[in-house]
Amino acid sequence: MAKVLFINPIVREEDVPRHVPYGIALIAAITIKKGHQVQIYDHNAWRQPPEVVREVLEADDWDVVALGGITTTYGSIKSLVTQIRAVRPKTTIVLGGGVLTSLPREMMTWLPAVDIGVVGEAFQTFPDILEMFDSGQKDFVKIPGTISRRMDGGLVMGPPRTLLRDLDSLPYPAWELFPLEEVYFHNSEHLFSVEGMLAKRRLDINMSYGCSLICRFCYHLGIAGDLRYAKNDAGEDDVEFDKPGSYSRDIRYHSPEYVVKLVKYAHGRFGVDFIGFLDENLMTMDVYSGRTWLKEICRLWKEYGLQPSHLRDGTALTEHWSGVHWSGTSHATLCTLEILREMRSAGCAALVYGYESFSPQVMKRLGKGATPTTNIRSFFWSLEAGVRPIPNMIIGFPSDDFDSIRASLDAWKELGIIVRPHFATPYPGSEWFHVYRKSIEAQYKGDLEKFILDLGDATKITGVISHNFNAVELLGLRELMLKFDYARIDEYEALWRAHHRIPEGAPSTLYQDPVPLKLAS
Repeated sequence: MAKVLFINPIVREEDVPRHVPYGIALIAAITIKKGHQVQIYDHNAWRQPPEVVREVLEADDWDVVALGGITTTYGSIKSLVTQIRAVRPKTTIVLGGGVLTSLPREMMTWLPAVDIGVVGEAFQTFPDILEMFDSGQKDFVKIPGTISRRMDGGLVMGPPRTLLRDLDSLPYPAWELFPLEEVYFHNSEHLFSVEGMLAKRRLDINMSYGCSLICRFCYHLGIAGDLRYAKNDAGEDDVEFDKPGSYSRDIRYHSPEYVVKLVKYAHGRFGVDFIGFLDENLMTMDVYSGRTWLKEICRLWKEYGLQPSHLRDGTALTEHWSGVHWSGTSHATLCTLEILREMRSAGCAALVYGYESFSPQVMKRLGKGATPTTNIRSFFWSLEAGVRPIPNMIIGFPSDDFDSIRASLDAWKELGIIVRPHFATPYPGSEWFHVYRKSIEAQYKGDLEKFILDLGDATKITGVISHNFNAVELLGLRELMLKFDYARIDEYEALWRAHHRIPEGAPSTLYQDPVPLKLAS
């Protein structure tokens, strides 16, 4: 059986390590169950210099070193892969996750040391790779969901990999292989609620994979049924994701029993007091289940003794509560006051709402199905239920204009909130990456890899997709929004109109449907 070393690359270097990598923890558990020898070096948790990484690589005769992560881990992965190949020239290097799935040919080209890439979901693909490795063969092209190298150095993709249907067949994540006590539990505080601030031992769980919505800025990276194989411009097999007029979704979720038993296990073994649900949209699964999924999870949460004591007893929250609080994501049009109350009773402390904007024209073009009215309604419903609503906002959408900025400010005043917006970022795997790819490449002088290396968590400007505003304008407008400085926004609009020769009274926009690729200069 193979000796496998998993490496978790650095993500969000500007912040402390907060989240055990759920995907790697699951794949590690599957690998152990298959009988292989497994070790994990959590580079994101330890953040050690290259000489320590070298010691890890030299610690054993690793047959396979596997890495994976989201696109924003690319810089760390690039450095790690180079070092792995230098230290272990004969070890098979496997790369997976969204970073590879979103751009498999580009990643394999930029990272020549990688032997095989896992395209899409790895639950079945990675064990198949190890099985072939154990057989002494390396004909990886026969394995569905892979991209590998031919003898001549060319790239070849295996057949598409179907998604796992029975999610409950997955083992529990191998959390015990990660530095929980040394690192992660020290960073348990979840700043979205009082309950989260009091958390001492938090872990994160994925209850579902996928989302029913077609948000054009969002990327699912092969877990929502939106990944398809197609020929690229060079006539080679490649992947494509959602693009205008072409959408597909595959909604999958764990049973309520699996979810609550997993939380019960985490609570009993690790003393967990807070669970962060990583799902894209909890309400999608509730709707697809006929409004039974979340209600049953809440019922079982209480039945298994996980309901926080202060909610069970009707007393005030103190630092000495017992049980498990939790948080997750919601959607303005899919939530109901009834289910929000059920969730609160079971321990839900906060829900993140992707409001993005309060401009009707912007919201219509996002593909999310929400309106300013449903956004505002969901906010007050959550407060009424006792769940803290966390609004997420974004500036720099293709059709954002001065009126859309004012619409969001007006809504903030009505809700009594101030939100620091993220910047609209066309991550690989999103529809808007496909639509604006040529423009993005032009902004990075034709070097797409520079754009990937520049990507972060959307708190900074990278590739601009706004038709009306450039990077400098977006940065300035965001600062004015935070100060509710309507006067200076009005003042700049007058200058902007004069520059673009748009008369007063005409719409303050350069945007036109269908979406062109030319951006504001």
